[in-house]
This record gives sequence, structure tokens and C-alpha cells, in this order.
Amino acid sequence: MKADTINMTFENGFVGEMETPKGTVKIGSQEQGVAPYHMLFGALGSCFYATFLSVSDKMRLTFDKAEIEVSGTKRDQSPATLEQVNMTLVVYNPSNEEKLRKAAQLGARHCSIHETVSKVANIDLEVIFK
Repeated sequence: MKADTINMTFENGFVGEMETPKGTVKIGSQEQGVAPYHMLFGALGSCFYATFLSVSDKMRLTFDKAEIEVSGTKRDQSPATLEQVNMTLVVYNPSNEEKLRKAAQLGARHCSIHETVSKVANIDLEVIFK
């Protein structure tokens, strides 16, 4: 199954753009440029959230909004792959905390990017309700 196609162009240096089917992202050492690990963490967070949202909808759970923070550390040896990733999901005005916590666990388990990253790094997920 083909995931999708993106195109990247770079100037002579680490200044570029990534064109996706739905938009453009500035990359590198420029104003509003995104670094590689920022893109990886963004991919992980957005994949996790999309999967969590799908599970929540199927469970007929509701909430007003959610926030996700993703951070991590790399190993010292080369190649410096990720060693630890911490994800915090904050859910506002949850309809059922216990079931939404379960939906978050299922979201992590069924998110393909989460599963890919988990092959090289330990991923911790914290769920907070407000």
C-alpha cells in the first residue's frame, strides 16, 4: 500500500521546502524552517491523534479539545537514533476519563508511526484530563 509522495527541494545549504499533496513546509535553517526531528515528532503526534480520534469516535466519546506535546532524547553513539520519546496528551472536558485513557492506549498501539518509532525508542504516554 502506497503511503503518499512528497517532494523536497533545497538550496545550496540546509534551506528547503517540502511539498505535500495538501501544503508546503519550510525546512532547515531559515525563518520558520522546521528541523528533521520536529517533523518526526509532528508526524508521530499527528498520527497518534488521528488514530486516537478514530478510536474515540467509535467508542462514542467526546471532549472539547486536546493538546499533544512530544519530546525526546537521542543516543550518544552514532547513528544517534532516538532513545526516549515522551508524549503528553491533555484532554479537555472529557465525557469519560477511563474510556478516553483506553482510547489513547489503543491510539498509540494502532498508530503506524508510533509503531515504527517504538522499534528504536522507548515511548511513554501520559494522559491528563482538564
